[in-house]
Amino acid sequence: MEAPFSGVVLVSRGDETLFAEASGYAHRAYGVENTVDTRFAIASGTKGFTALVVVGLVAEGRLELGTTAREVLGGDLPLIDDRVTVEHLLTHTSGIGDYCDDEDPPETPPGLVTSADYLAALDGFPQQFPPGERFHYHNGAFAVLALIAERVAGIPFADLVRTRVTEPADMTDTAFLRSDALPARTATGYLEDGRTNVFSLPVVGFGDGGIYSSAPDFRKFWAALFAGRILPREWVDRMLRPHVDGYGLGFWLPRPGVVRLEGGDHGVTFVSIHQPSSGVTATLISNDHRGGGPRLRQLDEYLAKP
Repeated sequence: MEAPFSGVVLVSRGDETLFAEASGYAHRAYGVENTVDTRFAIASGTKGFTALVVVGLVAEGRLELGTTAREVLGGDLPLIDDRVTVEHLLTHTSGIGDYCDDEDPPETPPGLVTSADYLAALDGFPQQFPPGERFHYHNGAFAVLALIAERVAGIPFADLVRTRVTEPADMTDTAFLRSDALPARTATGYLEDGRTNVFSLPVVGFGDGGIYSSAPDFRKFWAALFAGRILPREWVDRMLRPHVDGYGLGFWLPRPGVVRLEGGDHGVTFVSIHQPSSGVTATLISNDHRGGGPRLRQLDEYLAKP
């Protein structure tokens, strides 16, 4: 039997709400119910923000898609192939060793808070295949991209996301939060046995995942993205051009005319789908990684309608 859904589903067209549902508990022990504007961790949904930060630096001429990781990292992470470029990292074709491989997940390194913590965690994983050889979904690549962005801009990665993505989109509920000090109106994630996920994830997220957001904020996000308020439209269009295996630069492209961000982790389920032609956005966020299966199918079917 499928677990009861705990989270939020929001479907909108522009400012018009077509469907809104909140169910389950943001905090079970205290009986705090989820509401439509509850904040949740979105796991790998963060990768889209990372891509926007990096491509923004490319658009400004401070990086190039062909810039190698080695040019920026210097002697750090020496097992990364010297030929790996920013574009390889953005398209999951870098072939670098992954500190958090979805196909063979290791224990999450404990206590990840700062970029220095992530740099240490990323070290020591040998190259898996030559850069550009094939697509292999990769968490560590986006953590490396965050390191690159920090070093090029000279600004902490969380501040880059805030100033370049969330503030231009007026996403007031979206930020990197400490999982062990969540503020009000923020959901705690839960594992199958009822424990919280606080020991299963990094303390603070980074380029590959872990930012917190809300369903209403993603209504704002897609509108801002396609209005050119985050990046010039020519660069948005370039990011949403298929590169390999239904993937652009940081965004999934499941079918023509639809763009998608998604994430899943211990106690986290997130999907936000946007159809630019109709302006329809469908977002599902849950604080239970098992929940939402039928609702996800319904959202996909809804957006598949002509």
